[in-house]
Amino acid sequence: MSDLVTTVPAPGGDPDVPVIVALRDVRAAYGAIEVLHGITVEVPTGSVVALLGPNGAGKTTTISVASGLMPVSGGALEIAGRDVTGVGATELARAGVCTVPEGRGVFPNLTVSENLLMASYTGVPRAEIRDVAFARFPRLAERRNQLAGTMSGGEQQMLAMARALGTDPVVLMLDELSMGLAPKIVSQLYEQVAAIAAEGVSVLVVEQFARSVLGVADHAVVMAHGTVQWSGPAGDLDDDLLTTTYLGGP
Repeated sequence: MSDLVTTVPAPGGDPDVPVIVALRDVRAAYGAIEVLHGITVEVPTGSVVALLGPNGAGKTTTISVASGLMPVSGGALEIAGRDVTGVGATELARAGVCTVPEGRGVFPNLTVSENLLMASYTGVPRAEIRDVAFARFPRLAERRNQLAGTMSGGEQQMLAMARALGTDPVVLMLDELSMGLAPKIVSQLYEQVAAIAAEGVSVLVVEQFARSVLGVADHAVVMAHGTVQWSGPAGDLDDDLLTTTYLGGP
């Protein structure tokens, strides 16, 4: 997958850090109802970008567009500087774009090991997929023969992430990683997100609960009503802006 990464500098950003995913002035609609109104979102290589905002902000739609699951009605989707607008999810997945959807998406009637082997279609050896998954998430090794549907929500999220990483992605997109999970588990998962990015995988994570992700995010994008309200380094994000965005107000 590494041939996908090219030196495409982020406009206004660090010229030495290539942008791996970019939505440029993207518009998207469900039927006649437009839900994204010309948004621009960039994911630099090897970084964690947090996509924040209240319910209905357009966060999941943004990930759907970025992963090829939803067409755009305007603007462009770029992967490593290449215009891939209109390219479908299957082709983008082959190019290294991997998504963990809201609700985890594990196969409940398969064991942990069987779920992991579903990632072997990319050509990565089965033993390597298991070894990497169990090293990153030791709890999965303990439950390798357990049906995924009988595990806790946190363990299922670990399995979904491990299976996604087994495809050797260039970009990992996570939708509502913390939903329904205890704070301790969320903290552990975000530690792994930071480690994944440190290994060179770019991560775009949708998160309703901003505090959960800002500790590991390099960049943040705040959305509301299908528009980008703010974008920049995560450490520069103002508490007042978050409060206004989430609770409404002038």
